[in-house]
Amino acid sequence: MFEKITHRLVDLRDWADERFPVMEFWQAHLSKYYAPKNFNFWYYFGSLAMLVLVIQILTGIFLTMNYKPTAGTAFASVEYIMRDVNWGWLIRYMHSTGASFFFVVIYLHMFRALLYGSYRGPRELLWLFGMFLFVLLMAEAFMGYLLPWGQMSFWGAQVIISLFGAIPYIGDDLSLWIRGDYVVADATLNRFFAFHVIAVPLLLIGLVMFHLIALHSVGSNNPDGIEIKKLKDENGVPLDGIPFHPYYTVKDIVGVVAFLMVFATVIFYAPEMGGWFLEKDNFVPADPLKTPEHIAPLWYFTPFYAILRAVPDKFLGVVAMGAAIVMLFLLPWLDRSPVKSIRYRGIWFKSALTVFVVSFIGLAYLGTVPATPVATLFSRVFSILYFAFFLLMPFYSRWDKTKPVPERVTVK
Repeated sequence: MFEKITHRLVDLRDWADERFPVMEFWQAHLSKYYAPKNFNFWYYFGSLAMLVLVIQILTGIFLTMNYKPTAGTAFASVEYIMRDVNWGWLIRYMHSTGASFFFVVIYLHMFRALLYGSYRGPRELLWLFGMFLFVLLMAEAFMGYLLPWGQMSFWGAQVIISLFGAIPYIGDDLSLWIRGDYVVADATLNRFFAFHVIAVPLLLIGLVMFHLIALHSVGSNNPDGIEIKKLKDENGVPLDGIPFHPYYTVKDIVGVVAFLMVFATVIFYAPEMGGWFLEKDNFVPADPLKTPEHIAPLWYFTPFYAILRAVPDKFLGVVAMGAAIVMLFLLPWLDRSPVKSIRYRGIWFKSALTVFVVSFIGLAYLGTVPATPVATLFSRVFSILYFAFFLLMPFYSRWDKTKPVPERVTVK
């Protein structure tokens, strides 16, 4: 009897597989997708980014069931979710904390690419898809930030949208088009809600698919920066590769468990994170007649906001802020080093990367504080160092004294 049931199930699987090749997909992307055998801690963050995306989508769906996107009801509906909906406070905090954790994971994922040259050929398109994902995430976070309709949400949106007015000729019309009104109002909230809930998530999911397809087409990079596809055995299996499943699926599960422990700790004990994840002003209803004492975006925007404020001219500040993101897109063509991984690079690149990280963190902090003369001076210094990392890369990456790269990957 048991054998008969098993045979029927196998027949059903084969029937379905002929019409929808699940087994082929499983083999191509998991059980027979060979990844380098020397992945380390830094390779957790790709799978963690997928996890947080799923958390954000699921919690977002539940939040929309009780959220009302009108200026008169938005803030009250969020309070209703927090106070009266069963487990509503948990879902809301998972979503708000998830937004910050998403950027923590993404920034660390990008830093790993800088460490090991994962943006270098043949992965240029993979990097570009990732960067478009980063820009979309920033748009998604900005539009979601307005939805609670608190003081900081309202005035933060007012300030950011007004920046578009600095663009010559079309700026005023563009700002009006984004707001849908002469001030941030019902029309703004409705269109931001539509984009945040439907349009941008669809684009994100599509780009994630492109990112994964590009990754599995060229193969994963590794801490040595060696292409494992170049050395294969008689069966075409990379000598330095192991199947993604079960080895890295198990490894990623360990990372997921550790991540969820930290995530849960923040949600239950410090969801506001001292104002870094949720500002106190955002627990006050939006008041168009009362400007908060200090308007600043959430921490994941502050490096670029500090660059904006460092430039005296409004239009040039907007250009500098945009250029700071564009520079990241150009990385594959700015880096002229003969090696990819920081393991085999010289002192020039290591020093430049250290200065870049310090300047980025410095800008992130300075974007959260009032624009005093001292803060502005430091913002300008760090902004120069930020851009110097990219603009001087064609020179110091070529001059760098590199170490010989081994033929096979090393396990450390």
